[in-house]
Amino acid sequence: MSAIPKTLPGNMSLEEHDPVMADLIEKEKTRQWSCLELIASENFTSRAVMECLGSALTNKYAEGLPHARYYGGNEIVDQIEDLCRNRALEAYRLDPKEWGVNVQPYSGSPANFAVYTGLLRPHDRIMGLDLPSGGHLTHGFYTYSKAENTRKAVSATSVYFESLPYRVNPETGLIDFDELRKLAALFKPAMIVCGGSAYPRDWDYTQFRAIADENGALLLCDMAHISGLVLTQEANNPFDYCDVVTTTCHKSMRGPRAGMIFFKKDSRNFEPRINNAVFPALQGGPHEHQIAGIATQLKECMSPVFKTYIQQVKTNAAACAARLVEHGYTLCTGGTENHLLLWDLRPQGLTGSKMEKICDAVHITLNKNAVQGDRSAVSPGGVRIGAPALTTRGMGAADFQAIADFLHRAAQIALKIQETSGKQLKQFVEALANNADIKALGDEVTAFAQRFPMPGFNVSELKYKTLQA
Repeated sequence: MSAIPKTLPGNMSLEEHDPVMADLIEKEKTRQWSCLELIASENFTSRAVMECLGSALTNKYAEGLPHARYYGGNEIVDQIEDLCRNRALEAYRLDPKEWGVNVQPYSGSPANFAVYTGLLRPHDRIMGLDLPSGGHLTHGFYTYSKAENTRKAVSATSVYFESLPYRVNPETGLIDFDELRKLAALFKPAMIVCGGSAYPRDWDYTQFRAIADENGALLLCDMAHISGLVLTQEANNPFDYCDVVTTTCHKSMRGPRAGMIFFKKDSRNFEPRINNAVFPALQGGPHEHQIAGIATQLKECMSPVFKTYIQQVKTNAAACAARLVEHGYTLCTGGTENHLLLWDLRPQGLTGSKMEKICDAVHITLNKNAVQGDRSAVSPGGVRIGAPALTTRGMGAADFQAIADFLHRAAQIALKIQETSGKQLKQFVEALANNADIKALGDEVTAFAQRFPMPGFNVSELKYKTLQA
């Protein structure tokens, strides 16, 4: 019998094993604490979720579904996945006799593709909101390649399925249902997708359902951005109208980076088709550490505290929007009804790319985004601003008004720099360096951000108290 080792390499801490990686993680913690995080698809998850993600569950293979696995040793993870599925149905107030859920998708994009794979045939037709109108890549986005003089598929969805996008009205920024009805009558899609990644208004599922029924189409809702709002009944409910609903778990739901697929249980036999599309068609073993994180976050999501949080998210987004309007800026649709807003910078002669770059320089994180009328999502005319992450840190409406003031100052500095740098982005970025106005604003932003705590870790224990390169 071989000697039993007294120590194992796997018992070393990260700092002992890989000090370079440990140091990078510490720098990232300081960056998150010291900056204003306004990316609408990001949030700060809890210590409880992080403990699940860093747990022994990452060691376990569990191909298949609970109680029908391809490996042994799954008696505990079966309980974990069952707990997650039960909580998911409970959180969204769904009758388990009428709805099922698969909690194994690695994220939202694989969840969407699993739905297409399970319920459609190759080259079936789908219609989703166009990316420049606020849709998502996985809803069938494609573009035109001048170099190749042909249609260019950007998403795998538009490689394996035929897609025709619907759009928002270029004047109002709202979904043009009249045009959607006309296009659907001609195109006859097998599936219509509602939901998006940059739409600041609630969704009229009644109209989507009617148009889907008129054309014999399935109706899929991708509620990734608004899942926290739907769960707390602070947004319209897609489950009352849709056949299938997909979501991520890390945006307004504030959980781990993972996905879920909800499907109706009826004669159309969605359950085995979707489950088989997730595994074995598209994925291997599920990530049970992520599934545990979803489950524990769903527990929080069903609490009164989380409903108050989502209400504050909406209040904060509205406060930021109103303040920007006071400064004379233009917002798509004129404002917001959810967790995000779209700021149209074209009237000021700025691009979203430049605004993103100057905000990075002053420690504000947001993203360039297409606005109504833009032809391309690559060179957009606006930026997207979200409230979930900073609301998690305890910021209120007055704080978001102050943030809007920071954004106004950043825009004015950008206009001043552009006067001398010219229109090209490269020259504009070069001109940001060693700018005294940027340095002053950045210092104010960091001082403001560092007043607030962070979930997941104690800021008093941070290795670095100032931003690191």
